[in-house]
Amino acid sequence: MTSAAVKPLVQVRGLSVQFHPRSGSGLFQKPQTLRAVDGVSLDIAAGETLGLVGESGCGKSTTGRAILQLLKPSGGSVRFEGVELTELWRTRFGASVWSDELRALRQKMQMIFQDPYASLNPRMTVEKIIAEPLRTFRRGNRRELAEQVAELLRQVGLDPNYRRRYPHEFSGGQRQRIGIARALALRPNLVVCDEPISALDVSVQAQVLNLLAELRRTFGLTYLFIAHDLAAVRYISDRIAVMYLGAVVELADAEQLCAQPLHPYTRALIAAVPLADPRQERARVRLPLLGEPPSPLRVPSGCRFHPRCPSAIERCKHEAPVLRRVTGSQTRFVACHLVSTDPEPSEVA
Repeated sequence: MTSAAVKPLVQVRGLSVQFHPRSGSGLFQKPQTLRAVDGVSLDIAAGETLGLVGESGCGKSTTGRAILQLLKPSGGSVRFEGVELTELWRTRFGASVWSDELRALRQKMQMIFQDPYASLNPRMTVEKIIAEPLRTFRRGNRRELAEQVAELLRQVGLDPNYRRRYPHEFSGGQRQRIGIARALALRPNLVVCDEPISALDVSVQAQVLNLLAELRRTFGLTYLFIAHDLAAVRYISDRIAVMYLGAVVELADAEQLCAQPLHPYTRALIAAVPLADPRQERARVRLPLLGEPPSPLRVPSGCRFHPRCPSAIERCKHEAPVLRRVTGSQTRFVACHLVSTDPEPSEVA
């Protein structure tokens, strides 16, 4: 959800992703429906960083992959630069595959993966890893590719002389920089950062966050920054969307959301972030959540958060709240019966 005066680079409406695992064995297997992403709507303006935060398993990474069409959405709309991406799939030999149009658009949309140890091919040198997307889209001859790889390594803070080394010769932070260089090789407009710091040491996380912020300013990048670390998301994001059990429950400017959270789940997330001052940490009031997150195979009726919400009322058990604009605000949206919102669902703008 962006300012109405700014045309969004990405528009997502009612995005859903379902999987159909089977329980039991043999002839007694029963098909089930797992709603990994359930009706997500949001906008990402060109040049902004939208943070997407929530507990593990809430659907954050699946949302990012569905926006990039690495997963085919089960429903909803994803528009990138005005082009409807969900219509660019084709059926070939009974399977859904990318069309030539979608494959061409993929140059403008890239991803930084969570695990820098698993996302790099151990049998390829750094030069081949970074040059692979350049070769795929024929971005130069052999000499030009070598020059582009050297420049990309410099931009992420690595020595170009390292280009003939293999991934196992680098630390975790250096590997993630290689992954960032690969994502930037085609000069994309949108980069989905899928928990890019969660596998790194704390001392290295700040370096990678600062690098991402610098690259955003230098190249005018647009980020969807996915993480479960609210402090990291607050540091790098302009706005934050909070997900719970496959749905967005609150969206607001980063500083506003962290200073004055409205949804009970957001308040619990912020209360779980430790404070640097030990005295403040001991004195503050905790907001305990009841139980564990429900399985996406069995989404609760009504508000999906009500079984764990300390403020739930009877209405929460039967009526699912809709993400609506908060009364008196143009930039805050929340899905909660306990918060005063506009009576009609707001078009994401």
